[in-house]
Amino acid sequence: MKIKIIALGKIKEKFLKDGIDEFLKRLTPYASIEIIELPAIEIKDENLTNKILEQEGEKILSHIKPQSFVITLEIQGKMFSSEEFAHKIEQLTNEGVGEIVFVIGSSCGLSNIVSARADLKLSLSKMTFLHQFARLLLVEQIYRAFKIIKGETYHK
Repeated sequence: MKIKIIALGKIKEKFLKDGIDEFLKRLTPYASIEIIELPAIEIKDENLTNKILEQEGEKILSHIKPQSFVITLEIQGKMFSSEEFAHKIEQLTNEGVGEIVFVIGSSCGLSNIVSARADLKLSLSKMTFLHQFARLLLVEQIYRAFKIIKGETYHK
């Protein structure tokens, strides 16, 4: 399974980078994983938010293949337990999906064109997180999912 995470903005805090790197290392036996960091466009005029989100959206979509299964992280997305999330990844694998692409937007969210491309809209929680924290939570949950799928200890 190939997994790609497309995220807007850089991770600046060392503790977050270290955590993400640790889970990426742990994931190597289970999946090929790639993170594509795209620069977020600074919004200086709130009236331009939708236009800037569309520009970011075009950049995001340029990194997605037509056959990829796209999961966007969105506030109104579906929430899964860790076991349900693992089951979804296992189901996609069994269906022959070659690549899952997760998309994490900027602090202003995602453009409508990216949201429309999603095969699944995922919410990590009813709580709001910095998008940098969302990346760490996502890679940890992907790792946890593979441990659950393989029946290995860790997930409890």
